[in-house]
Amino acid sequence: MRPRALKWLHVTTVGGVNNSVRLVATCLLCACAASPSSARDLNEILKGVEARYNSARTLEARFEQRWLAGGRPRRAESGTLKLLKPGKMRWDYTIPAGKLFLSDGKTLWYASPATGRVERTAMKNADDFRTPLAFLLGRLSFKKTFQDLELRESGSEATIVAIPKASRAPYSKVEFTLSPANEITRLLITGLDETIMEFRFSGEQLNASIDSASFRYTPPAGVEVVEVKGFGETEAER
Repeated sequence: MRPRALKWLHVTTVGGVNNSVRLVATCLLCACAASPSSARDLNEILKGVEARYNSARTLEARFEQRWLAGGRPRRAESGTLKLLKPGKMRWDYTIPAGKLFLSDGKTLWYASPATGRVERTAMKNADDFRTPLAFLLGRLSFKKTFQDLELRESGSEATIVAIPKASRAPYSKVEFTLSPANEITRLLITGLDETIMEFRFSGEQLNASIDSASFRYTPPAGVEVVEVKGFGETEAER
């Protein structure tokens, strides 16, 4: 059985809809070779990230998104991310204009001008590359979600390299790059086929006022709505 590919939005192939990968946030487990002092540093960083995001009810940030295949970046996309606990997420794309990924807490919606239709699935079915960000929608605990955690430092930045505990996770590795204030500035997700999705975040605001109506979605009149088991960005879209 071939490994599932890392695709754009959520989950399993259905009627031409591609597999995808999701999730965000978690962890560090000291490797056997790590020294006690590095273990403490790692634990301090993990606790700092968890404290930062577990105490927030809302989050808003700008994002840039890139697929990396064969070491070469493909078309860059960008927009604004909004999160509202529990379970609500909205990715508004300005490049390409009109692209939208939204969770209202129960249902996930994906609209793309490239497909000319709207896809819908239950949140429990979602299996998206955004999963490593899912911790931001609930209670973040690195060590419950990841294993073989590793800390890498470069200047003032720290990067947590994490392997998912779940055997059926649609990705093989997640790297979280953090600012000195424990803010997630970069997310690198490696799919089972070695394709890499990169997110860069800037202008993060925590606990800003966000209208809950932003997380309600009504498909435009006349647009086809397709029930799927999961979302997927096609090769043409990438």
